[in-house]
Amino acid sequence: MTKNPLLIILGPTASGKTKLAVNLANILKGEIISGDSRQVFEGMDIGTGKDLDEYIINGKRIQYHLIDIKKAGDSYNVNEFKEDFYRAFEKITDKNALPILCGGSGMYIHSVLQDHEYTAIPPNPTLRTTLLKLETEELIHLLSKYSHKFTAHADLSSRKRIIRAIEVSSYLTDHKLDKVVRPTFNSCVIGLEPELNLRRQSIISRLELRLNEGLINEVEQLMQSGVSIEKLQFYGLEYKYVVTYILGEIDYRTLVEKLTIAICQFAKRQMTFFRKMEKDGVKIHWIKSTEKTDPTQQALDLYNSFFNSQGIF
Repeated sequence: MTKNPLLIILGPTASGKTKLAVNLANILKGEIISGDSRQVFEGMDIGTGKDLDEYIINGKRIQYHLIDIKKAGDSYNVNEFKEDFYRAFEKITDKNALPILCGGSGMYIHSVLQDHEYTAIPPNPTLRTTLLKLETEELIHLLSKYSHKFTAHADLSSRKRIIRAIEVSSYLTDHKLDKVVRPTFNSCVIGLEPELNLRRQSIISRLELRLNEGLINEVEQLMQSGVSIEKLQFYGLEYKYVVTYILGEIDYRTLVEKLTIAICQFAKRQMTFFRKMEKDGVKIHWIKSTEKTDPTQQALDLYNSFFNSQGIF
């Protein structure tokens, strides 16, 4: 029997990942590990879409992990997520429950599936300060000077990632990275891919709901508690644009319009990253979801088919 089964539910923002994961956890006796880079922070509930009520089904609370484990204002990175994930995975499997990793932070999910060693390399603030002054072409040229074995898998899709690639290459030039033995997963990856119009409408509806539920007030409270404007803007689109509104730089109508466009663009980037994961060898079983369909049964069929073929059952 193959060890370490892992079910992964991914998809763009507002695609219904949490609802599907909860339904499957209820059926399959599983527990959910959040793969969201922002839901780790306490007090950031509306803007990150925690929707903790969704973890209750038929009066039963589905157990979840890696939500509300850090204070708002703290930092959190991919390597910390990996360490937290492995601990949660072990805790769940020790109870003979099924770990279900659910989220839209593709880099977090990919780091687990590919066991990216480079996430353990610490940031170099001094180097970053220097690199931020360079143009993108200069950064790419600088990266090309490092050994190909350090840069072969570098992501050149953004300045931020090019800078990180240089940071990693610089570190590896002078340091040896110790190999950490990790468990090998037998992973069934299911992706939700809503129709484009449905995805946009879901984003619009969810943003309206969050604003009505008190998103602006949540950001104001975070500011009053001492979380800096710079940190809030770093925490993502909802916080970035609401801070701009609170500071009086845009009006409410502009807030809604700009934030809607930005979230739609973000969802598109998420899908692009998931496609990159596929190119890197991750098999994603996509479900084309529509407004009238419940993906639960289709996801359950995919799960059963996958693990039957692997000899799990």
